[in-house]
Amino acid sequence: MTDIEFFVFVLLVVSFTAGLLGSLIGLGGGILIVPLLTLVFRLDIHLAVGASIVSIIATSSGAAAAYVRDHLTNVRAGIFLELATSTGAVLGALLIPFLPGRALYFLFAAFLLLSLLPMLRRLGEEIPSGVEPDWLARRLHLGGAYPDRVLGRVVAYEVTRVPVGFAMMFVAGMASALLGLGAGALKVLAMDWGMRMPMKVSTATSNFMIGVTAAASAGIYFWRGDVVPEIATPVMLGVLTGSVVGAQLLLRLTNRRVRQLFIPILLVIAVQMLLRGIGVW
Repeated sequence: MTDIEFFVFVLLVVSFTAGLLGSLIGLGGGILIVPLLTLVFRLDIHLAVGASIVSIIATSSGAAAAYVRDHLTNVRAGIFLELATSTGAVLGALLIPFLPGRALYFLFAAFLLLSLLPMLRRLGEEIPSGVEPDWLARRLHLGGAYPDRVLGRVVAYEVTRVPVGFAMMFVAGMASALLGLGAGALKVLAMDWGMRMPMKVSTATSNFMIGVTAAASAGIYFWRGDVVPEIATPVMLGVLTGSVVGAQLLLRLTNRRVRQLFIPILLVIAVQMLLRGIGVW
């Protein structure tokens, strides 16, 4: 096996894993792709983000269709919140040439570490209780229901604090373009913590949204030449396959288990990127 073949093989394997985990916890494939390309292969972070943007679109394409079919996705909420994320993504893509690579590492680490705090406080919660819809949620009919195979019943839920979720989605859109990870962590937090939606619904809706957010900034990355086909193609194929498999696994997991997967992955990668930012890794 030549060096190029080995490189492509490693990209496919890691991209499959990234797509699998990304679809399970709603983060997008970039959560592993960016650290792999920058920390292991020493690729410039702007090129790594370009490949990650492509992988995020693949994750969303693979997982979102399955989640919509299985009625896990809150399509109405996703479309409404996408107004904020798409706007933020375009702004972030325009700002990235003016930020040095090291600053992006620190932003990446801080973004992930801050995402952990609300999750830790609600680690044992299965279904949100006592949620009263606010006026905007009632007007837009954002509440819904989904069939939970693990609980063996249809779970109805309400949505609240929509303006808080909308503001967090704008920041998530900027993070998507700047960091190349789909900002799924912040999107899941905006829905799970901010708007009090069930974790699996938040994950499914995040997968539905991340592709649109990434597409809003992908054209700018292509135009600047930050998407290298030799890197982006194996990444996209691996992530797409993994996301389809992950979408089937999510149906068999509890909301608590999804949070338990979410937290350690974010912590490990945040520490890696922080070390890279200070020049230790």
